[in-house]
Amino acid sequence: MKLIIQIPCLNEEATLPAVIRDLPRTVPGIDVVEYLVIDDGSTDRTAEVARALGVEHILSLGTRRGLARAYSMGLEYALNQGADIIVNTDGDNQYQGADVPKLVQPILAGRADMVVGCRPILDHPEFSLAKKGLQMLGSWVLRNLSKTQVRDAASGFRAVSRHTAMQLFIHSSFSYCMETLIQAGEARLRVVSVDIGVNQSTRQSRLFDSIPEYLWKSGSTILLMYALFRPSSLFCAMGGVLLSVATALALRFAYLIYFTEALSEGRTHIPSLIAAAILFISGAGMLCMAVLAELLRKNRRLLENIQWELRRHDLKMREVADNQTRRFKSANPE
Repeated sequence: MKLIIQIPCLNEEATLPAVIRDLPRTVPGIDVVEYLVIDDGSTDRTAEVARALGVEHILSLGTRRGLARAYSMGLEYALNQGADIIVNTDGDNQYQGADVPKLVQPILAGRADMVVGCRPILDHPEFSLAKKGLQMLGSWVLRNLSKTQVRDAASGFRAVSRHTAMQLFIHSSFSYCMETLIQAGEARLRVVSVDIGVNQSTRQSRLFDSIPEYLWKSGSTILLMYALFRPSSLFCAMGGVLLSVATALALRFAYLIYFTEALSEGRTHIPSLIAAAILFISGAGMLCMAVLAELLRKNRRLLENIQWELRRHDLKMREVADNQTRRFKSANPE
């Protein structure tokens, strides 16, 4: 059983030593523990520091791809290296590395496919009241959208099995946390939460600079996730709102024309009728988009299944080739 702990990094030369120091080298039930640093276009000495710290794998992306892309490429690399379980942690030493066994055990016990480490949000000493409320609200929205019971949807400290990692396809460029949970729920994977500890903050988040920016990025990401994974619900809701307003305007127009003295006063209220017609057409268009979007969603799912089969086949062929190479080397020692 092989565990690879991946660490997406962007200019983390100052904090990476503490991260590596806190991560375990042995985990109960795991035969091999290796580290993977994903260098997301760092301009400092992150890669050199990782090598000096004895990190087995360093994946340099060359340019900045973003956290979601770095996470996705890390999963792909870890799968190619034969990882049976992949743990992701941050390069700023936010999470306590000693809690890695907590993440791994539910997968080893066969009780989970994905395990998310939940921070003590309400008791977090560095979270403001507003941030605590936003974290709780965001997790509630994600629970409803993903149909999972995760208490800390924004946590990046998580573990996935090999089978689960092969089924994750990241579309968002902001963060992988939300999308992977939704995909897990869509695939009916078992998602479990465990309580973890956090360290003192070493720097401000690079994902956002302020609460308004966080709200904008998180809100747009949630809308994108709805459009990708629940398109019929999104467009039907939008169409329903437009049709409701159009109906209200049409009823108002009928009432003013037939039950008041508007016509005798020379008031036709034609603008209300025009607005109602426009809204009726827009609402009907949204309902048509809901049908088309649902068909596209099913087509995307089919393409993802094909990609999953191809990924599984490629990994199987790689394992066969590696086994043949090892047998050849053992039979023909130099």
